[in-house]
Amino acid sequence: MTGSDTAGGEEPRTSVVTGGGRGLGRAVAERLLCDGHRVTVLDLDPGEPLPGLRLLACDVTDPDAVTAAFARVAREDGGLDVLVNGAGLLSPRTSYRESSKEELLRYLTVNAVGAVLTVQAAHEQLVASGRGAVVNIASRTFFTGSPGQLGYVASKGALLGITRVLARELGPHGITVNAAVPGQVATPGIRQHSTEADLNRTMAQQAIPRRGQPQDLAGLVSFLAGDDARMITGQTVVCDGGGLLH
Repeated sequence: MTGSDTAGGEEPRTSVVTGGGRGLGRAVAERLLCDGHRVTVLDLDPGEPLPGLRLLACDVTDPDAVTAAFARVAREDGGLDVLVNGAGLLSPRTSYRESSKEELLRYLTVNAVGAVLTVQAAHEQLVASGRGAVVNIASRTFFTGSPGQLGYVASKGALLGITRVLARELGPHGITVNAAVPGQVATPGIRQHSTEADLNRTMAQQAIPRRGQPQDLAGLVSFLAGDDARMITGQTVVCDGGGLLH
């Protein structure tokens, strides 16, 4: 099963991936591009050019910038079918006692409020699509209660709550809203805050003992964005090799 739905005379899907400049977000953007989507990447630094990807510099916490970016997508692509909210701040490990109000609000604003702002800006286009899908990239740290990452974990928990509310509110329009949870993938961002021992310890707890890859998450997002997942909404889908069992 894939998210490629361009057969049968349907127009290719149009997608926006926030945080698609590098790492997991870039892997998702490239997968959707391979699926036949028209893809726009929104990121503070949208990364290296790739044929077929539209790259736009955008701060997802700035409502005006977000509105302008989605207006451009509407103008140039004629609408939007898929929104992937992958923009986010990673967290170094520090005690909750050292977490300032400003730091906590920063994580919540980027990782949770930013996702709401993008859905608000995309609302009319997703409704008009008739096959709209929103995929929010969450984190397994919400389930493990990762110590030393209070702001990050709280923001990703908020994102799961947002996912469920939006699934209820957008469901009547035929729009699906789900959260995709990757395993501990050794992207450059993750390696800044995790040692090799940390990564190996997580892998040892998995039912499938191999290191996750960005393409694993990208495949899940491809599925959730496609026609095979039209009756899946409000769900948190974990792709971590069985590290978390529900």
